[in-house]
Amino acid sequence: MIEKYAQANYQKMFREPEGQLNHKFIVPGSTYSNQLWDWDSWLTNVALRQFVKEDISEYEKGCVINFLEHIDEEGRIPLQITKNSILPGVLHEPCRKSNMHKPCLAQHAAFIVKNNGEDVEWLKTYFSDLLRFIDYYMHNFRHNNGIYFWYDDGAIGVDNDPSTFYRPIESSGSIYLNCLMYKELEAICYLGQLLGVDVSKYELEKIHLKKSVQEHCYDEKDGMYYSVDLNLLPIDPKSGRHKGAPRHWDCLIQRIGCWAGFMAMWSGIATQEQAERMVKENLLDEKSFWAPYGVRTLSKYEKMYVVKASGNPSCWLGPIWGISNYMVFKGLVKYGFIDEARELAEKTIKLLEQDLKKSGEIHEYYDPEEGTPMINPGFQNWNLLSINMKAWLKGEPVVEEF
Repeated sequence: MIEKYAQANYQKMFREPEGQLNHKFIVPGSTYSNQLWDWDSWLTNVALRQFVKEDISEYEKGCVINFLEHIDEEGRIPLQITKNSILPGVLHEPCRKSNMHKPCLAQHAAFIVKNNGEDVEWLKTYFSDLLRFIDYYMHNFRHNNGIYFWYDDGAIGVDNDPSTFYRPIESSGSIYLNCLMYKELEAICYLGQLLGVDVSKYELEKIHLKKSVQEHCYDEKDGMYYSVDLNLLPIDPKSGRHKGAPRHWDCLIQRIGCWAGFMAMWSGIATQEQAERMVKENLLDEKSFWAPYGVRTLSKYEKMYVVKASGNPSCWLGPIWGISNYMVFKGLVKYGFIDEARELAEKTIKLLEQDLKKSGEIHEYYDPEEGTPMINPGFQNWNLLSINMKAWLKGEPVVEEF
């Protein structure tokens, strides 16, 4: 049923060049206007590849190239582009800092390359720009302990994740961000090797980041990965304050049960032993994450837990999202939790088919207990990754993100 719905709507996701978008591109759903979004275009592309039989490579490549053509001198890239605007608008203003394109652009490029017979010629002209983008993250969004942070809570993708939402600037060592960054480094190394470019610096950074995340973000007490708080006052040896025993830690773990902790499995950062604890002690707790229709985006134990319809920010404080279900599912498969992965895939497909039967559409996010849609009918985007889940359930070839 979901695939039939997708087949009827997917061609409405393709856009032709317009305004400052010089290349064909993909929007997240048939109801979207001509907006190119960062992680949305990447994951929508992964879903489309699962069931679209025609050649869509020019639209895929255009998503990446359109972004790379809007890089500034510092290496910053917007997270959304329309025919006459970019988001955030401060990006190309000197000395103004903000969040930018999430670290998934190299992953999107690597996905396209890998699924087109490793043809990397189209990327040659732009590869130095892609490296500058990675370098900007490394030089401007990395703490001295190796953990990456958001500048603020603007346009982070998981809108009101409490580890970042309303937090001081440059304080959120988000586990979600660091897992994306780890895979981004893996992707840039893959592309560099195909192009014959020295990417040893990024290989070393990938190794260092994995160690940093394992050291700072894994909590042995709870058997769970968390974001960390970097908002600590500096140690000033000249002041003499606390000179007898200055702090020996450079961040504080945020024990906030968030679905993004399971991205340590999606990214491959978690050890097998850690994954065992994460699944058995956290994920499968029905009072916490494990719900009738998938994975709650925030543990039900948290004081901040709420299920309500909202936009700007969209609610990530408990509702079921297609993308969080999918990424947790991928982590389960990667670490060998096949029964749990099957159950989660079946829950996700049941959720969306139930919506289609009742409303004729699929929505942005859902109530975890009842599966009722909460907002934004016609939201396809990463919900279509349920088709990839279906292929896995049936033992068919599965298209996967890089």
